[in-house]
This record gives sequence, C-alpha cells and structure tokens, in this order.
Amino acid sequence: MSIYRNTIWFFKGMQEYTRSGYEAAAKRFNPADLEVNLSGRSFMVTGANSGIGKATAQEIANRGGTVHMLCRNKGRADAAKEEIVEKSKNQEVHVHIVDMSNMRQVWEFVETFSQNNTLHVLINNAGCMINQRELTDEGIEKNFATNTLGTFILTKALIPLLKKATDPRVVTVSSGGMLTQKLDVDNLQFEKGTFDGTMAYAQNKRQQVILTEAWAAQHKEIHFFSMHPGWADTPAVQTSMPSFHAKMQSRLRTEAMGADTVVWLAASPSASKQKSGLFFQDRTAVATHLPLAASKSSPQEEEKLVIVLEELAQKFKP
Repeated sequence: MSIYRNTIWFFKGMQEYTRSGYEAAAKRFNPADLEVNLSGRSFMVTGANSGIGKATAQEIANRGGTVHMLCRNKGRADAAKEEIVEKSKNQEVHVHIVDMSNMRQVWEFVETFSQNNTLHVLINNAGCMINQRELTDEGIEKNFATNTLGTFILTKALIPLLKKATDPRVVTVSSGGMLTQKLDVDNLQFEKGTFDGTMAYAQNKRQQVILTEAWAAQHKEIHFFSMHPGWADTPAVQTSMPSFHAKMQSRLRTEAMGADTVVWLAASPSASKQKSGLFFQDRTAVATHLPLAASKSSPQEEEKLVIVLEELAQKFKP
C-alpha cells in the first residue's frame, strides 16, 4: 500500500505541487482577498527567519500587521527582522527566541508572552526533517518534538489568549507528504523498526492535520486550518532533501508562492468564511486522503494521539 500511496502522491505532486501547479491554480485567485489592512491585528509566526515563515512574516508586515517572530537562532532572526522592517516600513516586528523542540521553553515563553500581549493569529510554521533518529535533551525524538509536540504545546497554551481576540485563527503549515501516511499512534517517536526521516516527517504532518480537526471540534470560537504549501525552494528543502532539491529545483515554487495560502488563511476575510478544521492547498480546501489509499485512522486512534500528547505536554509543564 505504501508503494501505491507514494506513486499516486508523486504524480499528483508533479501536477499540482510544482511552480506550474501554483501558476495554474493562481488563475482563479481573487486578488482582492489579500487587499487588506492588518493594522491592529497581531500575528505569531514560528520559524520566521527563513523560507515560508519569513515570506509569511514579510507579507503580513507589508499589510500593517504586528508580527511576532518565533525563532531559534538570534543572529538569523535579527537579520530577517531587519530585512522585513526595511521592506515593509513597519516597525511592529518583534523577535522572540524560542526552541520549538524544547518543551519547557515553549511553555515558559507562552506564560510570559500572554501576560503583556494580544494575539489574533498563530501560524505554526516551524518544522524540521532530521534523517537520523536523535533525541532532544528532554528525551524526545527531534522531528516529533519540533513538528508535533512543540506545535501542540504552543497552540494549546495560546488558546486562552486567542479566545480573547476578534476573529482568532490558527494556521498550521503541514505537507502533502502526509497523504502517504496512515497515523501510527503506537510508534509516534519511531522507537520500533528502521528509522526513516522522510517518513517520520510525513507522520508528523499527518498528526498536525488530525490535531487541526480535533482543535476545530473542541474550540468553536477559533478558526483552525492546516495547509500544504506545495514543493517550494526553501533552505529546509535544500538541507533535508538535497537529492530531491537537485532534481526538482527548476520546478519548485518560490518561497512567496509557498506562503501564499498561509497568508490567505491568516489574513483574508474570505478564509474566515471557510469551515474550521479543513486542509488547504492553493486557497482551496482539499481531501486529506488519496483515493483507495487506506490511510484513514479510527476515532479511537485519533483520540489516543491527543491523549498521549496531553500526557507528554503536562510532563514538561513548569
């Protein structure tokens, strides 16, 4: 079944996830959707110093929004902020140094941030694909820590603050790669079997989609969205998937193309009319499973995922 899923997914990707796929989809976009003034609205973007996160932060700053950049590396974050401010002429761009793979640090950041700030939109963009199984200092597999558990804690901890805002939203940057995976709730940190970084990443991205659906059902006051940015030419792709990048470079989307639907979901009035919990690609809600792929999990498996994450999250709460 995995061979079937991977084959169907790759052909789908060649048609839809590439630069030409974006250009075809963009013909039906309504330019007025992003002709918005975001002054007075506050946006948090994780992994905002490069790639899709930086492109997203730039577009929000261009439209007058307050941007909170969550980054791990202060030097790169400050350089990105300087560039974003220079291009947008918007001084309301703020850097916060947070390692999304450090659970205690994520909890502590939210506790401090929530005391003095408002937040309208959270954009969960930070991610990693590490090709060897490595553990964080807290004993969590690194891909799972950054992509899933860190995202879970940040979102869960910010929900009370988001509920105080007008038109609150959470946008999680997932990946079409999750279409190749069925949730394996009994092996979340790849403790069993041979480790495969690409598969671990795709599992994490499937987990993010399931969490988005669960949050949407639980918190009706907030719009939750997950999305696929397409295959974009980002530093992360160059580093984590060098052979894919080398073969596909001429067909990859730009960072701005990858960020387009993130910005649309985060900022457009049209997006707020969409049903919460859906998965988007090029400003359109799309299926979360390939045809005949047998990738759907049971409600019990999805409930178990949330329970396991809750237990792990509480373990690291200060």
